[in-house]
Amino acid sequence: MKATNQTGIRLAGRMDEVGFSDIVQIRNKVMAMRAEGHQVYSLHGGEPFFETPDDIKFAAVRALVENQTHYAPSSGLQPLREALVRKLAAKNGIHVTADEVIATVGGSQGLYAAFQIVLDPGDDALVFSPYWTPIGDLVTGAQGRPLLVPTITARRNGIRNTLEQFATPKTRAIYYNTPQNPSGLVFTRAEAIEVASFAIERDLIVIADEAYEDLVYEGDHVSIASLPGMADRTITCFTFSKTYAMTGWRAGYAVAREPFMTALRKMVLYSTNGVTTPVQFAMIQALKTPESKIAALREEYRVRRDLLVKGLNEVGLVCDPPAGAFYAFPNVEKIHKNSRTAAQILLEKAHIATIPGSVFGAQGEGHLRFGYAVPPKEIEDCVASLRKFLG
Repeated sequence: MKATNQTGIRLAGRMDEVGFSDIVQIRNKVMAMRAEGHQVYSLHGGEPFFETPDDIKFAAVRALVENQTHYAPSSGLQPLREALVRKLAAKNGIHVTADEVIATVGGSQGLYAAFQIVLDPGDDALVFSPYWTPIGDLVTGAQGRPLLVPTITARRNGIRNTLEQFATPKTRAIYYNTPQNPSGLVFTRAEAIEVASFAIERDLIVIADEAYEDLVYEGDHVSIASLPGMADRTITCFTFSKTYAMTGWRAGYAVAREPFMTALRKMVLYSTNGVTTPVQFAMIQALKTPESKIAALREEYRVRRDLLVKGLNEVGLVCDPPAGAFYAFPNVEKIHKNSRTAAQILLEKAHIATIPGSVFGAQGEGHLRFGYAVPPKEIEDCVASLRKFLG
């Protein structure tokens, strides 16, 4: 049923199946509880625990003072794209030219544009599940159909075999996210090779989401576009949000070869006409951050991870240590089999804000996402509240 108003004016039908994130509703509930004076432990969020470093902020301020406030090339400033080329070669093993990199308004714009340029109405996209909540709507908004591939089943039965079972003749793309949100799972090199082999055999396009590339605690981060034969069929989307605590800056980039890059340029040009100019100068500065500093921050996340996972297991919420990102994804059927109900119970009874696993796909049911990008003291207080509530 198409949405209409009293005048009979209606929206495009493709918007009927596109919704809003449940996470926004949870944030609103938390804010309402705090306004009433309640203490709420905020483990529902997805932002780094630290503020944007001063040198990055000062770079944006300096750009403003120097009147770098005019139109920049819609694909991004040349110095930024050249710096990204160097980063991609050194860190990701992806070798491209500056013309094969485009600045985007956060990683989200890159993902949105990728699905829009790849999927035709009626196409299918394989999505490892549980998955970051907007992905289903991004596929649906492109008039495609997300085919949810259970990640745990795929790891147990073989990635390639599982993809073969879920693929259809209309399958056009694979959404490949590592480290994963919400589970923190990190695909191994061997698993990445299986995905790549399947994509090459079926002539599929891979849309890779590497938002948490610098937050891997066990194993290595492998960019699938770096594997043989994959650079020509992969669109890789990155963000500055997680590594550099720049969530509000809306700074990201995408990497792809032709024919994808021309289409990505069109999507960016006719939507935002590029990333805010001073933000791009901040991005250039962020790329100068020493790897030693990034590694030190990663170790601080590891401390938080271990503290939370230990506490969750002690109270009977079974949770394996996530290999990446900054989320724990325990089984909470001890509280309630329905994850939405479990999240509501924890929020109302223990004042702990989490995200229901079901919003990340059916494969997330029975779990809650706990974000540990918070001060260790808040994690300790959360665990104490859990211990008191669960007895």
